[in-house]
Amino acid sequence: MRSTLRMAIILTAIFQTLPNLAFAEGKSIYGADNRIELFNASPETYKIADSVVSLWSSASVTIDPVAKTAVLSTVNFGERANLCPGEQFREQPIGAFCSGSLVGPDLIMTAGHCVTDAEKCKSTKIVFGFAIQKAGGVPTTKMAQSEVYACKKIITRFLGREQGPLNPAGQTLGPDYALIQLDRKVVGHKPLPVNRTASLKKGDKLMVIGHPVGLPLKIAAGASVRDASKVGYFVADLDTFGGNSGSPVFNTATKLIEGILVRGDEDFLDSPAGCTTMATYAQTGGRGEDVTKISALESFIPKLKASSKTDSFQDVKMDGASSDGISQRLAPSKINFQ
Repeated sequence: MRSTLRMAIILTAIFQTLPNLAFAEGKSIYGADNRIELFNASPETYKIADSVVSLWSSASVTIDPVAKTAVLSTVNFGERANLCPGEQFREQPIGAFCSGSLVGPDLIMTAGHCVTDAEKCKSTKIVFGFAIQKAGGVPTTKMAQSEVYACKKIITRFLGREQGPLNPAGQTLGPDYALIQLDRKVVGHKPLPVNRTASLKKGDKLMVIGHPVGLPLKIAAGASVRDASKVGYFVADLDTFGGNSGSPVFNTATKLIEGILVRGDEDFLDSPAGCTTMATYAQTGGRGEDVTKISALESFIPKLKASSKTDSFQDVKMDGASSDGISQRLAPSKINFQ
């Protein structure tokens, strides 16, 4: 697994001014680093990424009601982590503590350890558009106030080590998820469709979109399912880090959400040079990254109606108007993921 003490020391150094960053185990790079910026994505992936969000502490988001703008408070990744020269994204800002995706008109899907209770919900802001939009551009840390939402309430939540039907006896890990309702319906972004067929199998190709280490949005493909046999989650070789928790994981062939990134291998390693490097493994090495299966919570997600059989995203419409009518099933938490 990982060195818990070393990981704790590194994360404390990185996020001493960002106390809400959520980690459920570490996450890491497998084979080549496949993470790319938003502006390098294909047009179809670019549209999908428009519905992926970053989660922030309310204290890190400053709203100017007169100018109707929002400013994100960030720190330099390389400086905070003592990263070695040449490390990927070293000079970029970090600040988000988790990722998520829009799956209903006012419904965000994320990891259960990201929004743990009503108090955490109250202190969380959900932000669209924290990304580098064009080549040579800078990360968007100032945006329209309308791109920032508040967490109204937790619709349903489950944390991966609770015992129960989603985590049977003999299996030490399980699904980890939360659905949260926003303070208002989202404008300008479309809900993403999920795979309701439970057809995922070993070798299926995957893509993840989110905010590794709280960085501006990154897209990482080139991954596949290692083990789909677990109850409530599957294992894959996705290039992810803490901060990716809650990221939607897509089937690259169908562009449907297959699950939520929740756990993985070690994030960082100490270099003999006295600086920090990102942990890397062979494509088939390491423990792999755990992804909550969408089947664990898809019954809580409102269905989308596509305009045609071949159109999986561009013109989806909601089958139902609001998340208020979704039944609540809030499981008590026994594990506090840091």
